[in-house]
Amino acid sequence: MTLSCVALGLDHRHIFGMTENMKKAGVSCTGYWTQGNPSSLSGFTKRFPDIPRLDGLKDALNCGADLALISAIPSERADLSIQAMQHGMDVMTDKPGCTTLDQLDQIRKAVSDTGRIWSVNFSERFETPVSTKATELVAAGAIGKVVQTIGLGPHRLNRATRPSWFFQRDRYGGILTDIASHQIDQFLHYSGSDTAEIVHAFVANHANPANPGLQDFGEINLRSANASGYIRVDWYTPDALPNWGDGRLTILGTEGYIELRKYVDVGGAEGTDHLILVNADTCKKVHAADAGLPYFSRLAEDIQNRTDTAMEQAHCFTVMDLALRAQEMAETQ
Repeated sequence: MTLSCVALGLDHRHIFGMTENMKKAGVSCTGYWTQGNPSSLSGFTKRFPDIPRLDGLKDALNCGADLALISAIPSERADLSIQAMQHGMDVMTDKPGCTTLDQLDQIRKAVSDTGRIWSVNFSERFETPVSTKATELVAAGAIGKVVQTIGLGPHRLNRATRPSWFFQRDRYGGILTDIASHQIDQFLHYSGSDTAEIVHAFVANHANPANPGLQDFGEINLRSANASGYIRVDWYTPDALPNWGDGRLTILGTEGYIELRKYVDVGGAEGTDHLILVNADTCKKVHAADAGLPYFSRLAEDIQNRTDTAMEQAHCFTVMDLALRAQEMAETQ
């Protein structure tokens, strides 16, 4: 069985990786639809010149594809996801998968009613081979029982290239809903937690007073039955850094620790996907760029077999629920 996908909304560059990785997993892309001409459109057509633009959303929804790839404006992703599921498609959406708790409730109902898969591409885990390697090491007991994670998600603002919706709170969803959903996903995944309590949540605009709708700093403290987690996200990446952000994750276990330097190793080795492992027998840095990205092929298999191996549906719902509730807590306390 050959699977096909359609892209709905090209408002964020994450659609590039979503499309490319599904193509590598053997899924063909039959076309794309997007509202207007977002800034990422030219990059998409350059990378995928063979993918045609469809005349309208109705045509895209009725194209017969198995999977919808959604990277529209964040506040519009829930409605597109629901429409796609109602038209018989499974869904992979860019994060955040939705921007309100009401939207999440509607998505839950659509999944229940249609039996389709709703998957959020948490790319800071699913598109970094070093995260795959860390998963293998944690599962093998390399650092004992995981008791804490520290997730850092700094990003470059790139003000000049940002669309207007990027600075509008109701459209992008807030910094914790958006960026911190990555780190919540990683906390639950590596600690083996089904859910967590939000102990503390905070957002601020420290450096961009001309854009009051932008939150440029956020933090969360989480606690589950077996672990705790700290998350910090921001839009402060300095110009001298060679990429968009020095994203890191530290996983603390009872018998050692792992640090992921995903995108850059400042002052160290070149390239990406650097892993530090320290335990009773090992103290070394591992280059993990060849560890693979199993999420995409597993999702393709889940679509074919109606299984739940790429990411459990309950996990996906829980991540977004926690991100939205942390955002709400930070803005109302």
